[in-house]
Amino acid sequence: MKRSEIRENVFKLVFCGDFHSMTELPDQVESFFEEAVLPDEESGFSKFSEEERQEITDRFNQVKDRVHEIDAKINEVAQGWKTERMGKAELAVLRLAVYEMLYDETVPVKVAINEAVELARKYGGDDAPAFVNGVLAKLA
Repeated sequence: MKRSEIRENVFKLVFCGDFHSMTELPDQVESFFEEAVLPDEESGFSKFSEEERQEITDRFNQVKDRVHEIDAKINEVAQGWKTERMGKAELAVLRLAVYEMLYDETVPVKVAINEAVELARKYGGDDAPAFVNGVLAKLA
């Protein structure tokens, strides 16, 4: 699985996290992996490998554990927008990107921003890519 695919699945869990309490999250993560079907060239579908599952879960937990710090950084630079007012998809994209920019030394800042803009384009509203790019550019 490509890093961008790992990132997209982490994004989905971060997005899901906004709709559930901390006590519900472990069950939600388990449900995510049980129900997810990945495209596969041979059979048409497959499940996550144990290694992929562990990497996605670890990265999600790292974002979740720092969500208050990450939100504070976003609130510092998002002029006129607080995290409470942002769209859920845009906020999940920002949280993941800020985590990668500040805490994941394996991801170059430019890559984190570019990937976040692509996720915003796919999952956010019409203005999401520009909004995400503008917020993250202020943190770069």
